[in-house]
Amino acid sequence: MNYDVIVLGLGGMGSATFYQLASRGLKVLGLERFDIPHTMGSSHGLTRIIRLAYHEHPQYVPLLRRAYELWRSLEREAGRTVFHQTGSIDVSREEDSVFAGSLASCLEHDLPHEVLTSRELTARFPGYRLPDRMKAVFQPQGGFLEPEASIVSYVTLGMAAGGEARARERVLAWEPRGDGVVVTTDRGEYRAGKLVIAGGAWASSLVPALAELAVPERQVLIWLQPTEPAHFTPERFPVFNCAVEEGHFYGFPVFAIPGFKFGRYHHLEERVDPETVDRECHPRDEAVLRQFAERYFPDGAGATMSMKACMFTNTPDLHFVIDRLPECPEVSIAAGFSGHGFKFCSVVGEILADLATRGETGHEIGMFRLARFA
Repeated sequence: MNYDVIVLGLGGMGSATFYQLASRGLKVLGLERFDIPHTMGSSHGLTRIIRLAYHEHPQYVPLLRRAYELWRSLEREAGRTVFHQTGSIDVSREEDSVFAGSLASCLEHDLPHEVLTSRELTARFPGYRLPDRMKAVFQPQGGFLEPEASIVSYVTLGMAAGGEARARERVLAWEPRGDGVVVTTDRGEYRAGKLVIAGGAWASSLVPALAELAVPERQVLIWLQPTEPAHFTPERFPVFNCAVEEGHFYGFPVFAIPGFKFGRYHHLEERVDPETVDRECHPRDEAVLRQFAERYFPDGAGATMSMKACMFTNTPDLHFVIDRLPECPEVSIAAGFSGHGFKFCSVVGEILADLATRGETGHEIGMFRLARFA
């Protein structure tokens, strides 16, 4: 069968791309190896942080502003809430990058924000109990997204616009042929003028050049029952990024599961194969996370309610890969979102649709190009 564009992977990035292409009137096929949505990769777990204050690099902020517009547009079109605004906290010692980088991004892009001492933070949000030497940036527009609801909404709207989505269909190979591409799966063969690869942790199996540029890593999240539930509601508990001596952690208010959710970035630094990754959660995983909660969020450190494993896919510099393949420009790729990508799904879908249809995009993506690794 012939299509204008085929999208490989219908997780966060792929589902948004599928929707964007279909809504532009293209004949698009989306192929997903697992279910829609599924729990095998990186786009599950009920909540994902979204924030405008961005310590990773201030160049992300313009993309985030567009992402916010597109998330709100998705809500209007789907008729459901996927974004919950709680405010966001970036907190560390004053000289460390989480606080300093977040503040710099707020100042450079004129984002509304407040700088709080640790005592001021606890007075306003009593779930937080951080050391006196730490400082926080509070940015009121932060919050969290619902990843599964977002994916389902994008795929549903994409199909309503004429797109074709297929789940439980594994891609075996793709190759350029003539002026397009051919994709072979365990169910058939498909042809298209353009191909978009958004394979998450499986990116390097689809694009071997990404083998050392998009490396999967096991990640574990935990939900603990608060002993003071009122301190951990979405109204009283902003999402956070927190750098402490034990590492860099991130967390959420209670939502959907009766527990305060958090994790440690690059949990145990376990490079993994997505085909064989350990998806079980173990006492060692729990101990690393519980130690953090007991020290810094003691009113949230009650009984364990749930634990889940997922994967990050890390680049060497922890910035994304979004580009066309130099040797095969009819193929666009999105990979290596390094544990901080889901909030960008809405705008990455727009960028990938631009690359597939026009070969370029009006968004600034220079820092995400493959050439930086040459």
